[in-house]
Amino acid sequence: MAVELGVLLVRPRPGTGLGRVMRTLLLVLWLATRGSALYFHIGETEKKCFIEEIPDETMVIGNYRTQLYDKQREEYQPATPGLGMFVEVKDPEDKVILARQYGSEGRFTFTSHTPGEHQICLHSNSTKFSLFAGGMLRVHLDIQVGEHANDYAEIAAKDKLSELQLRVRQLVEQVEQIQKEQNYQRWREERFRQTSESTNQRVLWWSILQTLILVAIGVWQMRHLKSFFEAKKLV
Repeated sequence: MAVELGVLLVRPRPGTGLGRVMRTLLLVLWLATRGSALYFHIGETEKKCFIEEIPDETMVIGNYRTQLYDKQREEYQPATPGLGMFVEVKDPEDKVILARQYGSEGRFTFTSHTPGEHQICLHSNSTKFSLFAGGMLRVHLDIQVGEHANDYAEIAAKDKLSELQLRVRQLVEQVEQIQKEQNYQRWREERFRQTSESTNQRVLWWSILQTLILVAIGVWQMRHLKSFFEAKKLV
């Protein structure tokens, strides 16, 4: 679930302090939206997938709960305990990093090891238990990325941290997450530059090849016309 920000990007002169401050502020604004909550509907054999751009070595936590549509009441009710959800997560290299069966309500966690677009897919096991043949299932999904995935109340109780210590820890983890995001943006920029250079090089070689083909065709046409005129004794 790539989040798009409606932010006007001002490009100050490179190397200025204002440019660094602007980039940091934009990263902070972007990090503030890293928690994504939504709900969606799936059919009995349907599979829903989402794309999340995640830096490397970043923890992701997803919480979900399911509701089954009651035709008599014409509303969604909590799903029966026997209904389960299968969660599968693939990294940018299409390697499966998580594939597990959960219940009708659950929580899944994984840590990214490769920066880029991760695919998160969910589907029900209704074909196995035949729990809602032909019905619709509503899935509420909440995905937290990076330091947003931490439960600081639980951390404070476990480590016996004061309010000041907890706040300092939050700031440290936010700075670490910003650094990861900056590294990820640099990685994306480098990858885009490599793609652009490769494309430009291919365009150059294609232009040279077209020029050579045109020259070869022109030479062949001139020789063909010369031999034609000689055969007709016109020259």
